[in-house]
Amino acid sequence: MSDVYTLTDLRQWQAQPPAWAANERPILAVFGDPVAHSLSPQMMNPALEALEIPGRYIRLHIREDDFPEAIRLLPKLGFVGTNVTIPHKFNALRNVDEVDALAEKLGAVNTVVVEEDGHLLGFNSDGPGFLRCLREAFQVDAKDLRILILGAGGGAGRAVAIQCALEKCERLVLVNRTMEKVQTLAEELRPHFQDDHLLGPVERLEVCPWEAESLAHQLDHTDLIINGTSLGMKRSDPDLLPNGLLQPHHLVVDMVYKPARTKLLAAAEAAGARAINGLPMLLHQGIISLETWFNRPAPIDVMRSALQEAAGARG
Repeated sequence: MSDVYTLTDLRQWQAQPPAWAANERPILAVFGDPVAHSLSPQMMNPALEALEIPGRYIRLHIREDDFPEAIRLLPKLGFVGTNVTIPHKFNALRNVDEVDALAEKLGAVNTVVVEEDGHLLGFNSDGPGFLRCLREAFQVDAKDLRILILGAGGGAGRAVAIQCALEKCERLVLVNRTMEKVQTLAEELRPHFQDDHLLGPVERLEVCPWEAESLAHQLDHTDLIINGTSLGMKRSDPDLLPNGLLQPHHLVVDMVYKPARTKLLAAAEAAGARAINGLPMLLHQGIISLETWFNRPAPIDVMRSALQEAAGARG
């Protein structure tokens, strides 16, 4: 079985389906560009088997310009739904028929439900998945933390930033290469930080340029650091934070899960900070997606075990 399928495959699926599809039709997918690295099929297919749901979860490598056509082929081919990853989350928001209230607030869709009449409904499990991951990994809630997000201008970083604001976290710092994106986001989120919290030595909501001096100041007033970018997937990627800025009290969540130990996680461990990669967040996003598609409890232990095994196999 091929690991990855394309728009061409979708167009030809009814006339020329893959040999394996004669016995097991695809009912779920993940859209991405790239997508070959995704561990979602290794997590979702054992879950479908455990729930005794016939069908398969596949990877779809879809270019941005091809997304509208590809997503509209899903109802015709009998899909139940799909996940959506980089760079399609904003595209999905624009190309579904109806958007859940939370996804609307988060400004992106990463879970699509295909209704029986062919309508496409958009949801977002990035924010809720992050909250579950945070509680499980560190036994804390976002509302009790001072949070700094690297790459808050788009994608999962933006969604998590908005979710943290909705949770009324103690403090939120938005860091991005393009400052205009986070300045606009900060104005959108400012009403969530105008309440009865006691004033401290720093503002509760700030934007921060991605430079050493500014980051050093902000990290003195931060509990949780989140990498919401894809930086760290390649060995050649630059360091996310200058040396020496991480402190033992920091909690670190790197949304990257391949490699399992990124430069940021290595730096956190060297500083004595507690840190996790993106695998627990992927797990909880998957749990929420599965429960959204089928309206029944997900087999969490099966999914966790399968995901850990897949991550270990890939190294």
